[in-house]
Amino acid sequence: MARGLARQAVETLRLISEGSLTPTEHVSEVLEVVRDREPQVRAYITLRSPERLEAEAKEVERRLRQGERLRLAGLLVAVKDNISTSFMPTTAGSRILSDYVPPYNATVVERVIREGGIVIGKTNMDEFAMGSTTELSAYWPTRNPWDLTRVPGGSSGGSAAALAYGGADLALGSDTGGSVRLPAAYTATVGLKPTYGLVSRYGLIPYANSLEQISPMARSVEDLALLLDVISGHDARDATSLSVKPDGIYPPPEPDPRRLRVCLPREMLEGSEEPIRDAIERTLDRLSSQGVEVDYDASIPSLSEALPIYYTIALAEAASNLARYDGKLYPFIVGGPTYTETASGTRAQGFGWEVKRRIVLGVMALSEGYRDEYYLAAARGRRIIRDEILKLTSRCFIAGSVSPVLPPRLGERITDPLKLYALDIYTVVANLAGVPSLALPVGFHRGLPIGMQVMGPPLSEPQLLSLGLLIEEVTGLRGLTAP
Repeated sequence: MARGLARQAVETLRLISEGSLTPTEHVSEVLEVVRDREPQVRAYITLRSPERLEAEAKEVERRLRQGERLRLAGLLVAVKDNISTSFMPTTAGSRILSDYVPPYNATVVERVIREGGIVIGKTNMDEFAMGSTTELSAYWPTRNPWDLTRVPGGSSGGSAAALAYGGADLALGSDTGGSVRLPAAYTATVGLKPTYGLVSRYGLIPYANSLEQISPMARSVEDLALLLDVISGHDARDATSLSVKPDGIYPPPEPDPRRLRVCLPREMLEGSEEPIRDAIERTLDRLSSQGVEVDYDASIPSLSEALPIYYTIALAEAASNLARYDGKLYPFIVGGPTYTETASGTRAQGFGWEVKRRIVLGVMALSEGYRDEYYLAAARGRRIIRDEILKLTSRCFIAGSVSPVLPPRLGERITDPLKLYALDIYTVVANLAGVPSLALPVGFHRGLPIGMQVMGPPLSEPQLLSLGLLIEEVTGLRGLTAP
């Protein structure tokens, strides 16, 4: 597989089913790309050995010979490093979890392996998913394969970057406020934040439980639909798991433009850089020419309040979740004569500065005298936003920017928290409302990818993916890899 010419996952499956490619050969060709590109991009925290990957590929071949029907037969899947794997470390991008190997696999990992998928490695991320650029990892920043001076977005930037250079067929990320969609937009890949509860969260190291979802990533809508179909569905081990799953996720329905309606709320484009606005408006015009009804006069009145509402809730939940890292349960320990000194020393050396900032802010939002003013007010605001989103998605898909800016340069945003948090302005509403949102490429500006997102009502993934297929058709941007 030549550099920059990675196949779609579904095409690789076809070749394997025909016998013209074996899983072992496929492992070798992907590892060749990884050896070439990974030293510059650094998408992975941990890569599995070639010998282990080859052994698993041979096991897939054995299962195929025995007549098993494997939906991911021999595909290489990159897994974000906050998703538990019992066979390799899971660090969440943090020093405090260095060398931690969970005693179990996340449900999504079990489902991938059951269908013949091969986990190639664990991808880099902002520490505990708290970031938008993948520069806040405790290990190293990941670079954007399209331009090594730029960030790949975050916090699932490692998964997106691995896909973008051809270092995996499919990838798993997590999306708390845009952490899959922002990297997809910055790397010309495809990412979906599913309906809350559609994909099991069992085995996900938590940041903000009421907002986050394990999310599929790929280089095309069809590939993404395949992975979503594998990982979605009820899981008794996750109390937030839905007992229903929509029919027709894979293959997604063929798009019928005349039955589609898309709205562009002005708030979802205002403030975006001109190349982004132009690419999105051009894409919507092309959809309109195909028969899609496009409404340019929609509105989400509370969008301006979404970012502070989101961060108040997310940081409060993070402060609660990260209290478990006290030097008693995990390998990283800074010992002291008392519990208080052990806990404070472990956290002081184990957490990075952005995580510490968010914990302090979250504790304040929950503290006596501030809880009503901040956390409860944010919870009320969340309900207002959810009602607005559900009302609008009941009559149309919501289109808009993923990011207000093109991929920033390394170091450009992380020195100013407000500029860093502002990257999430358009994405957090889907998490606050619990609705699905698909991000995919719609153009380039001076070699830098531009993405668009579309949101739908709960459990509308099949229709959302169908719209994604149509967007790929009108833009011609499908299955891209960085040169």
